Amino acid sequence: METTLAIIVFVVSYGFIMAEKMNRALVALTGGFLMLLSGIYQWEDAFTEFIDWGTITLLFSMMVLVSITKKTGVFEYIAILMAQKVRGAPIPLLVVVGILTAVGSALLDNVTTVLLFVPILLTLTSLLKLPVFPYLLTVIFCANIGGTATLIGDPPNIMIGQAVEHLTFVSFITNLGPIVLLIFSTTLIALIFLFRKSLIQQPEYVHELMDMDPSQYLKKTPMLYQSIAVLSMTILGFLLHAFVHVDLTTVAVCGALLLLLLTDKEVEAEKVFQEVEWITLFFFMGLFMLVGGLEKVGIIDELARGMIWLTEGDLPKTSLVILWVSGLFSGIVDNIPFVAAMIPVIEEFRSYGMVNLDPLWWSLALGACLGGNGTLIGASANVVVAGLAASAKHPISFVKFMLYGMPVVLFSLLVSTLYVYFRYLVPFLQSSL
Repeated sequence: METTLAIIVFVVSYGFIMAEKMNRALVALTGGFLMLLSGIYQWEDAFTEFIDWGTITLLFSMMVLVSITKKTGVFEYIAILMAQKVRGAPIPLLVVVGILTAVGSALLDNVTTVLLFVPILLTLTSLLKLPVFPYLLTVIFCANIGGTATLIGDPPNIMIGQAVEHLTFVSFITNLGPIVLLIFSTTLIALIFLFRKSLIQQPEYVHELMDMDPSQYLKKTPMLYQSIAVLSMTILGFLLHAFVHVDLTTVAVCGALLLLLLTDKEVEAEKVFQEVEWITLFFFMGLFMLVGGLEKVGIIDELARGMIWLTEGDLPKTSLVILWVSGLFSGIVDNIPFVAAMIPVIEEFRSYGMVNLDPLWWSLALGACLGGNGTLIGASANVVVAGLAASAKHPISFVKFMLYGMPVVLFSLLVSTLYVYFRYLVPFLQSSL
């Protein structure tokens, strides 16, 4: 009875999350509380076993850091300066937008990056009288691709990094960075080719852009220098955490606390906390509770056994199945709940004799992050961009986006298949001979 009830609650909650008719955090938390009320697990289980407080705290700390930094105007300064460097030329501007979004998504996280850049982008395209769709498409694709490269770039990677201790910030860059760079470059070239005829410069509007003074957006107070310094130190801490033996969450919390203390006179902590994306944090908590219910009644074990049966326990087969299943599913549903459900499944493989699970983790990260480009609901960044565009009277059609997104996902998965096979699976097959 408990198993049936857990499945019903999970599926119904998932359905409401996909439909996006209600606040997804509210849906996830309601599902988690229904499992509590039905006796599937107790409060102690939820708080000590299922909710990953490390992931929640890391996300919260990064939100605090970015919330304070964006008040300095440094992100607007960078965007306008780069647009002026290319003199408003449409195709170079597209390239700059792609690079800034990808780098920002890798170092900050993709949701934060699109929240910062899209309003500026809408202003620039309006000023230069350029079609906005190619640029919004570029932002979404590059945010998800760039976010794949680092542990903090995309929520699925944060969840994987917190679940597997030995996968460090550097591990993500060295293992996923090369393939991300290839997919990013190819996708950007394809976007330029597709939209080259519609991206035509109108010189009469360029003068307004060139007359803008980027430095006017900078608030040259001590907070500007403090924010840049602490954010840089935090990212450096991520890179060095494996050598100094301090975990990522501790690094992020120290950075957030230090910046709050340094800037307390310029911006009150209460105002910073008000700008934290609490909906996202509570959404994560609800998801962890939902997946915890499935784990408690044994569904996760069954899924692991089913996948082992399907792939006959063969590591190469399992790795490629995870890559494609996660990639295609993440195009249909938000990748966060999918990864939350898959992490315990992969962890369960160890009990079936799989010793080296790293190829499975990299396959899950690549599939979940890159698969998010498939549809407008495939990743949180997509939903955010669509909402901002609709508010600015530039709505993105679900079907039109999918016509561009699905080919990008299929190409990304094909390239990732070759990468995973030759980098991880061929050495494994050779060592097992």
